[in-house]
Amino acid sequence: MTGRKSRRRILIVDDEASIADTLALIFQLQHYETRVAYSAEQAIEVIAEWRPDLAILDVMLPEMNGIDLAIVIKANYPGCHVLLFSGHVNTALLLEEAGRKGHHFEVLAKPVHPSLMLERASLLLTAPDEPVYD
Repeated sequence: MTGRKSRRRILIVDDEASIADTLALIFQLQHYETRVAYSAEQAIEVIAEWRPDLAILDVMLPEMNGIDLAIVIKANYPGCHVLLFSGHVNTALLLEEAGRKGHHFEVLAKPVHPSLMLERASLLLTAPDEPVYD
């Protein structure tokens, strides 16, 4: 062991491959370990084997939406922080529905400037054991 701290792991989930891949590269350049998934189902598989510290999820995904995926992640991997982002107007309705069920998440509006995404990720990853958003 070299004595270096292990890098924080971030999973980025977006069905638009160019967005997911670009975000992964941005986070890698900031010394995060990243993986990408292009669907909620693929994300669940990655999380089961890789255990990220943070999942950055697009809200509008095919099949299962990002909010439902966030609920699954928090139920099964409570140590994984979640940050959502979206460019769709239907996101507010999905958030309201989740909120009525006791689930509250932060959502950044697309397009998100990379510096804001990095800032929010850093804040979530340095938060105390209890996540800011559950």
